Amino acid sequence: MANMPPNPDLYRMSFGDHLEELRRRVIFGLAAPIPIACLMFIFGDALMEWLLMPLQNVQEANGFPRQLQVLSPPEFLILKIKVSIIAAVVISLPWLLWQLWLFIGPGLYPRERRFVYFLVPGSAILVTAGISLMYFFMLPLMLEVLMTIGGSLPVTPMTIASGEDATGLGSLPLIEAMPTAAAAGDAWILMPQGLLQVAVPEGDGLLRILQLPMEGSSAIWQVFRLTSYVNFVLILLLGIAVAFQMPLAILLLGWMNIVDVPMLKAKRRWALLVCGILAAVTTPADVISMVLMLVPLYLLYEFGIILLQFVPASRLAGPDEA
Repeated sequence: MANMPPNPDLYRMSFGDHLEELRRRVIFGLAAPIPIACLMFIFGDALMEWLLMPLQNVQEANGFPRQLQVLSPPEFLILKIKVSIIAAVVISLPWLLWQLWLFIGPGLYPRERRFVYFLVPGSAILVTAGISLMYFFMLPLMLEVLMTIGGSLPVTPMTIASGEDATGLGSLPLIEAMPTAAAAGDAWILMPQGLLQVAVPEGDGLLRILQLPMEGSSAIWQVFRLTSYVNFVLILLLGIAVAFQMPLAILLLGWMNIVDVPMLKAKRRWALLVCGILAAVTTPADVISMVLMLVPLYLLYEFGIILLQFVPASRLAGPDEA
């Protein structure tokens, strides 16, 4: 931890010195995100694969091709640059916060710095927990529900009487599990997904399986645009990261004597209503996604009450503020 003056009253700077210090901190702060963004762009394909993995898993489970589309030649490049910059900012956030702390820390009293030492690690833990919950649990369920709703419009398929092969083309085998071995050029239909699969040579004696969904029972062909999906995921991750700061926001309001524990307990119904509104705004327009967001939001409200009970301002400030 950087050396801070014990008494900020003795640490005086002119307005020009403050501007010069701010300029230095901004330059030092940008020294990390810019090269990290360049590095993230080099490994941007892996980052894009990480963002696409939840959707591809749901697509495969529902019998859709694991692909998305772009509608213009530079779309993928622009999106890759955007994701690289966002990833660089997230990765360099500790460094940026450190530069901010070096700018404002000397102006705080030692008892005030204790609150920062508590809030910053707590915020990092809550953000990590929120993003992990969204990516590994909530996002796959949301995508599953949305794709199920999108595939609920039925279509009447063409039918023909079953009989002998009248075309002379033969028939493809219908199988219910992937074969353990195949030869180049073999083709089959995987049921009940209705996937036409063809084995083609990949090199080194390996075969690549190409697959194409046949016409199913749904009138909606769910092929998503890459930019729309990535923006959808980033908005959800940002929303959950901000929402998971609720316990710390409650704690700050309690330290400022704006709210207290009895008042927070008495306002639980209003808190549930506000959490429901936030869940409706930050999730797609379906009940399942709203409930998935509402439950952790309200639990965070209760967690904020517990934090305020066990970490009051008097306990954290220490004996020099008694």
